[in-house]
Amino acid sequence: MAESAPNPIKEQPFIRIDAVSKTYGDFTAVDNVSLHIRKGEFFALLGGSGCGKTTLLRMLAGFVAPTSGRIWIDGQDMEGIPPYDRPVNMMFQSYALFPHMTVEKNIAYGLKHESLTAAERRERVREMLDLVQMSSLAGRKPHQLSGGQRQRVALARALAKQPKVLLLDEPLGALDKKLREQTQFELTNIQYKTGITFVVVTHDQDEAMMLASRIAVMDKGSVRQVGSATEIYEYPNCRMVAGFIGSVNMFDGEVQYSSESAMTVLVPKLSASLTVKPDHRVLPGDKVGVALRPEKIFINREKPTGARNALSGLVDDLGYFGKNSLYRIKLSTGAVLSVSVVNAHRTGESERVAQWEDEVWLSFDPSSVIILTE
Repeated sequence: MAESAPNPIKEQPFIRIDAVSKTYGDFTAVDNVSLHIRKGEFFALLGGSGCGKTTLLRMLAGFVAPTSGRIWIDGQDMEGIPPYDRPVNMMFQSYALFPHMTVEKNIAYGLKHESLTAAERRERVREMLDLVQMSSLAGRKPHQLSGGQRQRVALARALAKQPKVLLLDEPLGALDKKLREQTQFELTNIQYKTGITFVVVTHDQDEAMMLASRIAVMDKGSVRQVGSATEIYEYPNCRMVAGFIGSVNMFDGEVQYSSESAMTVLVPKLSASLTVKPDHRVLPGDKVGVALRPEKIFINREKPTGARNALSGLVDDLGYFGKNSLYRIKLSTGAVLSVSVVNAHRTGESERVAQWEDEVWLSFDPSSVIILTE
């Protein structure tokens, strides 16, 4: 994912969002959000419909004024500054290309009010065409382009004015799955080459994890967690984040024993006490959430020897997805656990690790169990 790229990110916040709220009558769209985004960062606002992410993006752009709080960009207070005077540009989900203009003229359109000579304008357009690999299609009109090509033109037009910040509102939503995956790599490469701070809004968790160096997970107008893809997936700080990011098995539990290096948690739904390697200290008697990712669970026909956590059940359902198979295992308590198995070898249906109604054993490492206190 993008977090491994050697982006030249500085420590001082380039965008400061301080205690920003937006209300519409009795409805609160954004609720006291504070975020610091660094220069040169690819930052994602991630959440479901109605979580406030698009409203927050529109406040950054200047299309919507905060009800309270302040926004700074590159040290400048944005209060009262209209969209056209902000050091930002926005790429919309619809791309909003002019159908009667060629690719070249679409890209050049935003430069007509810039203090550039005709030669400088032509050179800037040429640079943008090269950047998005559209030079050979400069004379075409939008209806002659594929969805991915139109997306590149919209990106080039947004970048042509050399904004300090590029805002992207669900930029890949109109593309099919394979093209979306390809374009994600292209976007991260372009962001790295230009060094421009990108802020993207998306409801697609995979897209956010692929694109962004850091992600803010939003829910009901608030930011629930900020971190890298690894941090929010492997170390969610609450049940909402654990449930929203990826697939997860989640149950209620009660801490029976707790020390700095080990913990035992009773999970009634599993009729078992689980051994856990704690990430943070909780006390005996505390009520907690117990989360376990499907890919962290091992499935076997025989009871595993030496496993700290082992449960038995029957295969209630299974699905084959090519690269992996998903098993739903029903325990004697009625609880169902999802287990994901990578199909690392070519096998037939009869060679699967288990079939419907087979009795199997599940095991998992103590460090794979996530304990949630919120």
